[in-house]
Amino acid sequence: MDGNKTRKILLPARSLRPRQINLSEAVRFEIAEGEIMKRLLTITHVMALVLAAASVLHAQETRTISDTSKRQTRVTVSGDAIVQAQPDTAILTIAVVTQAKRALDAQQENATKTDALVRALKTAAGTGAEVKTSGYSVQPMRVYRENQPPTISGYEARNTVTVTMSELAKVGNVIDAASQAGANDIAGIAFTLRQDRPARDQALQEATREAMSKAQVIARALGGRVVNIAEVHEEGFVRPPQPVYQAEAFMTKRDAVATPIEVGSLDITSRVQLVAIVEMNL
Repeated sequence: MDGNKTRKILLPARSLRPRQINLSEAVRFEIAEGEIMKRLLTITHVMALVLAAASVLHAQETRTISDTSKRQTRVTVSGDAIVQAQPDTAILTIAVVTQAKRALDAQQENATKTDALVRALKTAAGTGAEVKTSGYSVQPMRVYRENQPPTISGYEARNTVTVTMSELAKVGNVIDAASQAGANDIAGIAFTLRQDRPARDQALQEATREAMSKAQVIARALGGRVVNIAEVHEEGFVRPPQPVYQAEAFMTKRDAVATPIEVGSLDITSRVQLVAIVEMNL
């Protein structure tokens, strides 16, 4: 053979037909693809939770930063109010006191004088007045001596009558009539209101407004404002002092002069305590 000639080697042609995949390989491929999808979904879900948590933390942080610029404190204040009202009722306490050696004698004498007193009071006070017995007693009068047991020197009977009347102009006449009928112990007079709720409500409202006004003044002084009321306490309603006229003033006799009675006005006092929440910008 000639050495200069090129030798050609013919190789058998490879078949280009696709390789057939059996059923077991297809199943394994499908399972692997499903696992990959599950993992991708899991990763996506976790990332969504992380983003949501980050958003919440960011919002909380933003709110915390915003809240730190505002501070709240509690302020306790009280309010007082006095409302004047005209009394519409007078209450008189009148008694007959008798003394005797025997209890029976003191009792009988007292009964006679008290009967005259009640009739005189009903006439002087008028039909709208209420006259009733408010106390009765018969007690021994004891004498005490040094180093000796007490001895009974006699007995004292006391019958107390209370007159409640709304015609205040007749109070002086009632006192005079009682003295003339035999009353010898007039404890005094109390002026009051039968219906005091309107005056009490007004005093309570004014006391509450005063307390609220104080809280607002304090809040402005602190550079803030009142945002809420945490507690409110009514510290009690103070009834007005009742004028008391002593018996000696009534029993003093004056020729043809009626007992003067000046009614005046009643002071109704109320007090309120409240706790206000003050928000300050710092």
